[in-house]
Amino acid sequence: MAILSGLIVSIDAFFIGISLGLQKKFKFSYLVFINAFLLILCMAGFFIAGRIYEHIPFSPDLIVGVTFITLGIWYIASYFAKSAFKKQTAEKSKEITSSAKTFVLIGLVMSFEAMLITTGVTLTFGESSTIAIPLTIGLAHFAYSALSFYLSRIRRVRRIPAVWSNVVSGLSLIVYGSLALL
Repeated sequence: MAILSGLIVSIDAFFIGISLGLQKKFKFSYLVFINAFLLILCMAGFFIAGRIYEHIPFSPDLIVGVTFITLGIWYIASYFAKSAFKKQTAEKSKEITSSAKTFVLIGLVMSFEAMLITTGVTLTFGESSTIAIPLTIGLAHFAYSALSFYLSRIRRVRRIPAVWSNVVSGLSLIVYGSLALL
């Protein structure tokens, strides 16, 4: 179940891989570097969760469930809030997306999100948690993003509407949060 949870909450990496693959300046080696850093942070999240598990006076499932449901709702809502201003900033966002700073920012956000996911999954499964959790989440992020990156480069995937990627990513977090509460 922990491995299935890791696969569910890593689905957003598929859409990140597509968006990076459609940018001509982004190289696959950058994606490998981002995912190596992500795996390191997943391991850190696993060990942090192991240390704080005993110190939580009530069921960690409640914290994890509410946190992931809130993150999912925030992710979807922030997309729709940003899209309201999209027409005004369309030209500026094209310039920003191709910069190296954006690639670093995407890598950091993706890595810290994976760390939070690892921490949440580890807290949910508590004492039965194993090193398979951070490995699954890290490798799933790499597999999903590499596959979609490759598909976007060979023109199998053209443009996926941004609403799909944001809504599916947010829903995967909401589904995982709901599973943690059950």
